[in-house]
Amino acid sequence: MADPRDDRKTCLVTGATGYVGGRLVPELLAAGHRVRVMSRSPERLRDHPWAGDVEMVRADAGDADQVAAACAGADVVYYLVHALGAGPEFEQTDRHTARVMARAAREAGVGRLVYLGALVPEEEDLSPHLRSRTEVADILLDSGVPTVVLRAAIVLGSGSASFEMLRYLTERLPVMVTPRWVHSRIQPIAIRDVLRYLVGCAALPPSVHRCFDIGGPDVMNYAEMMQRYAAVAALPRRRILPVPLFSPSLSSHWVGLITPVPAGIARPLVESLRNTVVCSEHDIAQYLPDPTEGLLGFDEAVRLAVQRVHDSAVATRWASASVPGAPSDPLPTDPDWAGGTLYVDERTRETAATPEAVWRVVEAIGGERGWYSFPLAWRVRGWLDRLVGGVGLRRGRRDPRRLYVGDALDFWRVEAREDGRLLRLRAEMRLPGLAWLEFHVEHGGDGSRDDGGDDGGAGGRTVLRQRATFAPHGLAGHAYWWAIALFHGIVFGGMVRGLVREAERSGGDRPESDAAVPALRAAQTTGSTP
Repeated sequence: MADPRDDRKTCLVTGATGYVGGRLVPELLAAGHRVRVMSRSPERLRDHPWAGDVEMVRADAGDADQVAAACAGADVVYYLVHALGAGPEFEQTDRHTARVMARAAREAGVGRLVYLGALVPEEEDLSPHLRSRTEVADILLDSGVPTVVLRAAIVLGSGSASFEMLRYLTERLPVMVTPRWVHSRIQPIAIRDVLRYLVGCAALPPSVHRCFDIGGPDVMNYAEMMQRYAAVAALPRRRILPVPLFSPSLSSHWVGLITPVPAGIARPLVESLRNTVVCSEHDIAQYLPDPTEGLLGFDEAVRLAVQRVHDSAVATRWASASVPGAPSDPLPTDPDWAGGTLYVDERTRETAATPEAVWRVVEAIGGERGWYSFPLAWRVRGWLDRLVGGVGLRRGRRDPRRLYVGDALDFWRVEAREDGRLLRLRAEMRLPGLAWLEFHVEHGGDGSRDDGGDDGGAGGRTVLRQRATFAPHGLAGHAYWWAIALFHGIVFGGMVRGLVREAERSGGDRPESDAAVPALRAAQTTGSTP
């Protein structure tokens, strides 16, 4: 009798910190494959439930030597790298990284490349986004390695950039003045079906070397998608007024103001919507037959995604990937840091609340709960960031209670997390410098008064240390720090007091929606759904 493990492959997943890659890894594990993940920052993956079941390699997609080392011994490589929103040179970046992977896979003897590309219309001018995806597909197909390119339009799933854009536009605007692209025909596909196709590609024979169009059973335009989303979400019918004068640039800024998706990422998505993106064939079913219940339709995919959002069980989000252009430098902890001047605002507060209670409040900061000080100042800072093309505060949180290293948190990103002790956030808002915000929860203390000047708690059993660090870039950076210095006492002082006050009030109790956590854990460990 044949050993079923003979069908196992060693699969290299690039882009594992991204939306699709983060969901593909547990699906491959559930299918019995050995999984290796490639990331510039593997430490960002350490908190995922599957982290202990995969091999992690550190590699930059543009570094030929590092990519070659990552490909060594791999049977299948999933290429899920795309410089979406990475500025005007993103096409050049895409071209370079694709060529690096093509050569590395060929020289390593990889048995198959799998690329998730984009549906492209025939006889239409392509947006830069679609043009780049097409070029990457051609580079991989010419690599000499058996390659499958899955071409998809909009991917529907909780946390995807396309879904978030659709969701917020529909929910926030009962009357919409919209560009012409709302009438372009689209064939969306549920993330569940995308993942099924991706996993199935690992077992395709070497003779299969081509592109496949993949899409769900429904074809509609964007206006119809918004109306059908409204119906599924039990919202009144939306009034949509198309205006032909909206350029992609204006549209992307409009989307950036209304939704959590910043203009830099919204623009390529909007530009691609002006094209007709409908499948011209369904040949993939010859190799990977449709499930007996059929492909997931638009309404059901939306219903499942909305339920995931409501249950706080979103496994990955578009914001899981780093924002292009955001700083990635390590925290300069030495006061004599060689990088130059450091400004530090450090505050300490003692409390009778238990360390566990304080930590639960600290880890739940941001998103719907806010930042415990001067809410208007935080909102204004978020608005200003959006106006200059930044991410603003609307990204929120992936999970309302727990954070992973690499999670986006409003306009911060989790850079370090030590359970019960340390949370370090790196700023991703537009700044003339680099900024971090740290929280340390410590045992001990004698109940003395903190630097805020009021009683920190009778027992003094727990110490909360809060530290804001700013490394300025040039004169503008110094001016920025001193311009906001007057607000530090209100913002930073209020924050540490508010966190402690909440821990003392609630004892760090979790909300009732904590029941959703097992569902999230199961989805991340055994396979994803919308």
